[in-house]
Amino acid sequence: MSITPLAAVPPARRTAPAFRGRLGRDARSGHPAVPHRYRIHLSTACPDGLRLAIGHSLLGLDGSCPVTFLPAEPDRPGGGHSALRPLYEASAHHYAGPALGPVLSDDWSGRIVSTHAPDILRDLDRFPRDGRAALYPCGTESEIAAVERLCAEGIQQAAQRAGQADADPAERAAALESLLDTLGRLERYLRGGDGQDHLVGDRLTAADIELWVALVQLDTVHRCHLDASAVHRIAGHPALWAYARRLAAHPAFGTHLDLDGIARRHHGRCQGLEAAGAAVQILDWMGHAAACPGAGAQVSDA
Repeated sequence: MSITPLAAVPPARRTAPAFRGRLGRDARSGHPAVPHRYRIHLSTACPDGLRLAIGHSLLGLDGSCPVTFLPAEPDRPGGGHSALRPLYEASAHHYAGPALGPVLSDDWSGRIVSTHAPDILRDLDRFPRDGRAALYPCGTESEIAAVERLCAEGIQQAAQRAGQADADPAERAAALESLLDTLGRLERYLRGGDGQDHLVGDRLTAADIELWVALVQLDTVHRCHLDASAVHRIAGHPALWAYARRLAAHPAFGTHLDLDGIARRHHGRCQGLEAAGAAVQILDWMGHAAACPGAGAQVSDA
C-alpha cells in the first residue's frame, strides 16, 4: 500500500549522537549482528526508548539481545544515568558529557556501539529471527522514512511549538494548524478504501511504531500545554485514534507503556505552563493496554 502522499516532508533535525557504530551482517563490519553479544539500555518513559522496546518485542529478540531497563527519571545532571556511566567512560577516554540513554552496548567488549536510536532500531532488524516479519521490509524504506519525518516535524515539533508558552500567539496558532493538517492527512489515509490497519503494507512496520509513539506523546505530554479547544480538535480524528487504541491492545506496544514514568519524566524536564487541555484525556491508554492478550509475552506480528 503506497503512502506516497506523505513523502513530501523535509528531513527532521536530530542532535548528533555521541556514538554511532553500526551492526553488520558479517564479521567484517566489526560488529556482526550475532546473538548473545549485544544489549540495549533504555527507559520506556523516553520516546526513543519506547520505540526500541516495541521494535525489540515485535522482533522477538529477548533471547538474543537482552534489554536493561533504566529508571524513568535520569539521576544525573543533563539527563544522564549513573548506570550508563561505566559504559561511556570505557568507550571514550575522559568522557565528560552526560551518560544518556538509549544505548546499544557490546557485552564482549563492555563498550558502546551506538547511542543513535534510529540506527539501533534498524540494526535490531538485522538480527536473525525465526520467521518474524521485518520492521523495514525490502522496498519500503522510503515510505517508512517519510512517515518518520512526518511524525517528527508534523506531529512532535508542531505540537511542541503550539504549546510553547513564550511563543507569539500567531506562531502557536500556525503550529496548531500544521499539526491538525498532519493529523488530517493521516486520518484520510487510514480511512481510505476499506480502511487501513497499518501505514505501510499489510503488516506492522517501523512506521507504525513511529506514529504510535508520536500519538502517545501527543496525548500524554503535548496535550498538557494546549487549551481544551485545541485538544478537542486533535481528538476529532476517529480513525487515527482508533488505530492508536488497536495498537495499545497489542502486547508489543501496550505492555511497554509507562504513563506514570512518562508523566514524571515530563514534569522533571518541562519548563512550560500547563493549559486547560491537561484535564482532557483523548484515550484511556492503560485501559486499552490492560486488554493485551498474554501481557508481557513476546508475540509475532499481528
